[in-house]
Order: sequence, then C-alpha cells, then structure tokens
Amino acid sequence: MQFCPKCGTRLVPKKQSKGKTRLVLACQKCGYKSKQLAQKLEPIPQVIEHSPQETITIIGKKEQKLRVLPTIRIECPKCGNNLAYVWQVQTRGSDESSTQFFRCTKCEYTFREYS
Repeated sequence: MQFCPKCGTRLVPKKQSKGKTRLVLACQKCGYKSKQLAQKLEPIPQVIEHSPQETITIIGKKEQKLRVLPTIRIECPKCGNNLAYVWQVQTRGSDESSTQFFRCTKCEYTFREYS
C-alpha cells in the first residue's frame, strides 16, 4: 500500500491509456500519478496470529468483587439477609417465562425463583 506524497491519501490502481493500456497508482483526491506501475507491485502477505491470552477474557478476583447488578429486597434462605443482587436468564424455551436469579449481598448464596 502506498500513499500520495502530496496529500497523504492512499493510492489506488487506475488504468492509463497512453499507447498501451497499463495500470498506475493514482490519488483520487489530488490526481497525483505514481511513475511506478501497479502491476509490478506485489502484495506482502501478512498472517496475524493471536495468542490465547488475547482471545480468552480472564476475570480476576478484584473484578469479581465489583457488583454492578441491580439489587432487590428479598430474604436470603441461608442467612436471612434482606438484600440480594438480581438478574434474569432464559433457561427454558423461548415461549416460557425466564428464571430470576438472586445472589445474597452478605453470604453470596445464589438462589432462584421461577416465574
């Protein structure tokens, strides 16, 4: 890939008819034409490899303690605390209601309620 020395725009292949038809690199913005023929340019193959660390998201202990879920007043069956985080998951068919999960803010016990 080459760029225009005048305006910095990417040069694109363009047919030029002077005697013989040939491909040259030209700027679409300012009209600059490269003297190098586009047919002689060879693309440089580049393989991008991702390491497993880039594709797997790891949630650390500090991030696990962050709570951004909404809370609701409901009694925990394990410790009796009256505040729990709440979220809903579609665990069954799409024509059935979703399952509501709760996690106690005190003992972190997770329980659910079917609608």
